Amino acid sequence: MQTPSFIPVADHALLVQFGEDISDAVIARVQMLDKVINDDAPFGMRETVPAFINLLVEFDPLVTDHDEMEQALRARLDAEVALSRDGILHDVLVCYDEDLAPDLMAVAQATGLSPDAVINTHLSGAYQVGMYGFAPGYAYLSGVPETLQVPRKAAAVRDIPAGSVIIAGPQCLVTTLTMPTGWSILGRSPTEILRNDPERPFLFDVGDRVKFKRIDRAQYETLRKGGTT
Repeated sequence: MQTPSFIPVADHALLVQFGEDISDAVIARVQMLDKVINDDAPFGMRETVPAFINLLVEFDPLVTDHDEMEQALRARLDAEVALSRDGILHDVLVCYDEDLAPDLMAVAQATGLSPDAVINTHLSGAYQVGMYGFAPGYAYLSGVPETLQVPRKAAAVRDIPAGSVIIAGPQCLVTTLTMPTGWSILGRSPTEILRNDPERPFLFDVGDRVKFKRIDRAQYETLRKGGTT
């Protein structure tokens, strides 16, 4: 396993880099260190921000510095913690109707799969929340099956509705706001990820797992309007 590198960021943070490529092993190491140092915080630490391949550790530069923080983190790298790599499993509902999935045919053509096979392959993926970023509630999921991985588009498309289920390379995401994206849109979800709860504003925690479950249009419309199926 690659030895992590420590990269100073401004005068108040240290980036711990575990690798160059996204993998389950690298994600697990990021999440492990994140838990260790939040359970046993080094002196002066303020906040941690986990991502797929690295962990940003912010600290108070008035009481510590990069060298002291690096020493504290290195001392915790081999700590044994009771950390479940599975996380909580969340069901995310998705409707794959054509008008909600404008890139379904393009992904089918790019992968050599039929549209139904694209949907079934997407449903079969084992997804895990690796990080939040870009916009509120944007949970980046690893686990897109290799046969379904397509590159992002050459140019972003504007005004993509919230709830769009999008993929690019090995990652998947459910949008929470109407925003542009260059990712491929496979469907739309009524599952609420960005919530009006200051104590828990997002549905997922980093490390949680996601299982997509297919619903039909009637179920989607009912749930979108706040009903139940």
